[in-house]
Amino acid sequence: MEKQFKWSEEAEPHKKRTKDILKNHPEIRSLIGRNPYTIFVIMLCVGLQFSLAYFLKDVSWWWVFIAAYLIGAFACHTLFVCIHECAHNLLFKNRVLNTLSGILANLPLVFPSSVSFQKYHIKHHSFQGVEELDADMPFKWEAKMIDNSILGKALWLLFYPVFQLLRPLRLTKEISIFDKWTVINWLVQFSFMACIVYFFGAKATVFLIASFFFSIGLHPLGARWIQEHYLTHGDQETKSYYGVLNPVNLNVGYHNEHHDFPSIPWNKLPKVKAIANNYYETLGYHTSYTALLFRFLFDKNLSIYSRVARANRGKLRVIPATSHSSDTGKEQEILTGEPVVEADR
Repeated sequence: MEKQFKWSEEAEPHKKRTKDILKNHPEIRSLIGRNPYTIFVIMLCVGLQFSLAYFLKDVSWWWVFIAAYLIGAFACHTLFVCIHECAHNLLFKNRVLNTLSGILANLPLVFPSSVSFQKYHIKHHSFQGVEELDADMPFKWEAKMIDNSILGKALWLLFYPVFQLLRPLRLTKEISIFDKWTVINWLVQFSFMACIVYFFGAKATVFLIASFFFSIGLHPLGARWIQEHYLTHGDQETKSYYGVLNPVNLNVGYHNEHHDFPSIPWNKLPKVKAIANNYYETLGYHTSYTALLFRFLFDKNLSIYSRVARANRGKLRVIPATSHSSDTGKEQEILTGEPVVEADR
């Protein structure tokens, strides 16, 4: 078993594929845009978690954890996807509205994270596999500590939110951790949780905490983190998931498609695959999070080390801009993974 990340001198794979796809399927440019209706998904999931917290405050503890695993985890995972959409400014043209939407989606997730995620996530696209700049890359000590035991990997998944919260700390030289919006995120989140504790009590609070940990931890949904960038198919860095949970979780499984075109909102990612299927049908993919979860736990060839690491982003492609300003904006969206938005007001 490998005791180090797989090193690569090559640029991450998405830049070249994006260029090739755009050359042969320029109609994909028409999919770039925003989906303001995502705000209603946020409101639905926040309302669901708030209502469940209220109705579970006086029930048996068994029902608290059952509801968290079978319902709350799915709602929270969908909210994570919504925060991800907000980070890419894929709801509204105005950046502030996207930030506020992310803070709203953060409410049932217990810990303030939406603004911080918004800061470091774009670097994951630009610097995939660069430990100092990609907050999705595990720490070396993290991989060494977990090693390859079944128990170690299960505990790693169970406490994955803790590791995920620690990783952005290594980006402090590149990104300012605290600013106005971070403080607002923290104040709103802690105030919301204080109200839950005071008015709803311990069981409602534990329900939200358990839903949060299950949603990205030891749960079939937690296999998403293995699916996206762990080496389950040879040296292929990014894998998509084409399974039954994609409609529930806002097409989060279309991960190759998302990395190739990060400025296309979740509802149009299946169209990317449909248009450019000749590029995606030859790539490895997953169809079951449950099967992947058990494979990760019991396969001795899969560990936290099963990631590609690199020292830099590689050469950037240059796509000539057209003479039209709107087209130029779309080119910038394709290149940076961050849509052009109205200035903050």
